[in-house]
Amino acid sequence: MPSRLLPIRAPFLTKPTALRGVWILGKVNYSFLQESKCLLQEEFAKHMASNTGKKLIQIDVSSDTVCPWCFVGKKNLEKAMEQTMDKFDFEVRWHPFSLNPDAPKEGVKKSDFYKTKFGPVQFERATARMREMFRGLGFEYDMSGLTGNTMDSHRLITLAGHQGYDKQNALVDELFVSYFCQGKYIGDRQVLMDAARKVGIEGAEELLLDPSKGVDEVKEELNKYSSGISGVPHFVINGKYQLSGGQPPNIFMRAFETAAKDAAE
Repeated sequence: MPSRLLPIRAPFLTKPTALRGVWILGKVNYSFLQESKCLLQEEFAKHMASNTGKKLIQIDVSSDTVCPWCFVGKKNLEKAMEQTMDKFDFEVRWHPFSLNPDAPKEGVKKSDFYKTKFGPVQFERATARMREMFRGLGFEYDMSGLTGNTMDSHRLITLAGHQGYDKQNALVDELFVSYFCQGKYIGDRQVLMDAARKVGIEGAEELLLDPSKGVDEVKEELNKYSSGISGVPHFVINGKYQLSGGQPPNIFMRAFETAAKDAAE
């Protein structure tokens, strides 16, 4: 397990039930090919970093597309990256996590689900807090619409990662805004295809029309990156330093400095 950079006491969502990683026999060659693509992307990123003279910071993020703190963490991470881009090059890779793997695919009313989960009083407090957090980031938190199973969104995000981490990052952002700020349902096929089309993801329709396509790879990602954690967002920097929760930008910046110093030694 990567060593922890700091003892963090920031809010993050916990996983209600444990997920078991699944290794699917007969898919080894497919997995090897996908992993090879990722390795090529990593080598390219390292080459580009060496050409610019900047240190490369690689960030693996475990996240669920219905986790509001994941949105907050992403925006704070991006602020930290913007403030240190003169010193570092960045590669951000998104990995799946399921807060509610048994959630219905057809979706349920978002407000009703969270009132049942947290109770009416806690629901109102949490909603008010998230509205405040989102406004601080320049967004309006929308509790309308449905929530439900996020597997299809993770299948799409995993596909996007094979077409470039910049595209994957743009897709994650589009899905977050659609769900948290526009009241769109993350399990709606058309919502997912519209997001993919907007950021230029190829093969999205073919993927989403086949409910089994890409599921094995998502499960492998869950096993590899998320089986040892209990909440999201979870960030691993340069494969070593861990941060959990919607951290403020200065915490990320300190982590970048520590990781870069460690890599130079």
